[in-house]
Amino acid sequence: MSTGSPYPSFLFDPLRHWLDQLPPRPDSAALVALAEQHPRHVASGQRVRFVPPQDDGKAYECRIWERGEVETRPDNWHDFFNALVWLSFPQTKNAISAAHVRAMQQPGELRGRVRDALTHFDECGIVVLSAQPQLLNLLRDFRWRELFVEQRAAVRRDMRFVVFGHATYEALLAPFRGLTAKAVLYEVDASWLVWPRAEQVAAVDRWLAADMAAGRFVRPRDFHPLPLLGIPGVVPESEDATYYDDTWQFRPGRRALV
Repeated sequence: MSTGSPYPSFLFDPLRHWLDQLPPRPDSAALVALAEQHPRHVASGQRVRFVPPQDDGKAYECRIWERGEVETRPDNWHDFFNALVWLSFPQTKNAISAAHVRAMQQPGELRGRVRDALTHFDECGIVVLSAQPQLLNLLRDFRWRELFVEQRAAVRRDMRFVVFGHATYEALLAPFRGLTAKAVLYEVDASWLVWPRAEQVAAVDRWLAADMAAGRFVRPRDFHPLPLLGIPGVVPESEDATYYDDTWQFRPGRRALV
């Protein structure tokens, strides 16, 4: 990456293939051209197209499900990253859209817990993978100092962080104290950790899509909070162990059992 890139963090790596082909700012025409060169499709067979916002009363998710049209505001960072996530994780995006439509067809579910959970992950999701289950357990248990200080070398070596949420990508343009993602955790074989990036992203897309389709995530609490600025290498301040004394950012939470 060249000096002055708006995407210096390794957390942008799942989108790096596309970012390297685009101007260093949201560009609607370039997005449309990219989608034409690398077509994606929704379950109905319609091709995914990034279109300007429409004023016809049709729900955002229904438009995607029925027509493959993803409303995309011109030259808007938030929607720019949403489009790139569609290109990178098409199976998961399809599964999320399908789950939204199913929920809307249930009485009283125009905006309920299931759709809230889907939106949480769609906007702010991250996938954390490791061949060391004890590292994942430290994250589950909010044991941030043990994870990011005591096990820092193991985190760098044995964990991978794959951002999904487009709002999270937008926030990473200017990271701020307390920036938190909603994590899904997967234990993987050690060999997975050295796969090429494109193969890792494709695998994550398959696993997430299967879990979304199976209804694994039905509550916002089904995701694990992860303070992104604690991940080694995201901000230089985290190289000082006292950085993790900030209990406002690194909260000692306790998850409910049910």
